[in-house]
Amino acid sequence: MLTRYDTLAAYIAASFGLCALGAFGLNAAVGSAGAPTAGASARPGTAGVAYPNMPALAPIGVRMDRYQEVPREARGAPIDPAKGYRLQQLGEGLFMVTDGAYQSMFLVYEAGVVVVDAPPSYAARIRSAIAEVTDQPITHVVYSHHHVDHIAGVRQLGGTPIIIAHEETNRLLARDKDPDRPLASVTFRDRYTVRAGTQRLELTYHGVAHAPGNIFIHAPRQRTLMVVDVVFPGWMPWRRFAVAHDVPNVFQQVEEISRWDFDTLVGGHVARTGTRDDVLTQLAFMKDLKAAAGAALEATVPGEGLHEADRAENPWARFDHYIDRVALACVNELTPKWASRLAAFDVYVWDQCFTMEQSLRID
Repeated sequence: MLTRYDTLAAYIAASFGLCALGAFGLNAAVGSAGAPTAGASARPGTAGVAYPNMPALAPIGVRMDRYQEVPREARGAPIDPAKGYRLQQLGEGLFMVTDGAYQSMFLVYEAGVVVVDAPPSYAARIRSAIAEVTDQPITHVVYSHHHVDHIAGVRQLGGTPIIIAHEETNRLLARDKDPDRPLASVTFRDRYTVRAGTQRLELTYHGVAHAPGNIFIHAPRQRTLMVVDVVFPGWMPWRRFAVAHDVPNVFQQVEEISRWDFDTLVGGHVARTGTRDDVLTQLAFMKDLKAAAGAALEATVPGEGLHEADRAENPWARFDHYIDRVALACVNELTPKWASRLAAFDVYVWDQCFTMEQSLRID
């Protein structure tokens, strides 16, 4: 059952032929009374014409009683509620810590531990996770990027570790003056190798995509690559490509990640690690999304079906109406193929379509 939360949701549903089963009105004709109708030859997915196993999918502003079930292959191993985290060994001395939504890593070497990111949601438990495998102190912390949700728990780690970050990350931290995100004492521009005993992490910068200063963290011995907020193994990316600063470069970085030599990917989010196949799956979705949004932009006629007065006098309404219809066509195109393949497809598909059409128009 769909619950309507505002007049925008009612407008979208009425204007574009949304039904309670999620049938989106891609090419619905608009009758004289403004109600969408589906012709006898309308293809599956148009208003009133469901395709097989059509999911219940709500537009922005309309919510389902329950979102689609998370596919089994997207789920990670369960979290022990008494611990509040799960520890996973990734290779010799390298471990991932996760609370099921966020992920960080730590690397154990002969004289200490290097921690990569300290999400505040569970940072206070990272020392307990480390204590399961070593009694060595935390000597270094690496920031993947400057965002609060990934590093603002660093003070909860205790001690006075050496903090390492990209120079752009440090610039943004200096601007923000957040006491929970202390400045790094070691910065770099293009690449930096953390040498810790016989262990090492290779840090490289590949330009602005998710955020300025967001780096690749590679553990070559363990064949593990950590890139945060770019790839979401088994899941639809977080809304608007994880609120990316530069959408075209997100595409470029996912392509680049797909060519790296690694066995395990740590994406910073969701409950499990990823594989090369996960990267290729997200890349395939992104290419389909770009194609669907591009085709919708080209095929959608601005102002079609809009009240004559709005077409003549209200350019904001005319453009908003056009963008809504482009996003609608994009969602329609993606849903049959991807709704059952990516966890939370129904949660963020509208966000991705709106973001993609915008990027194609103005980037």
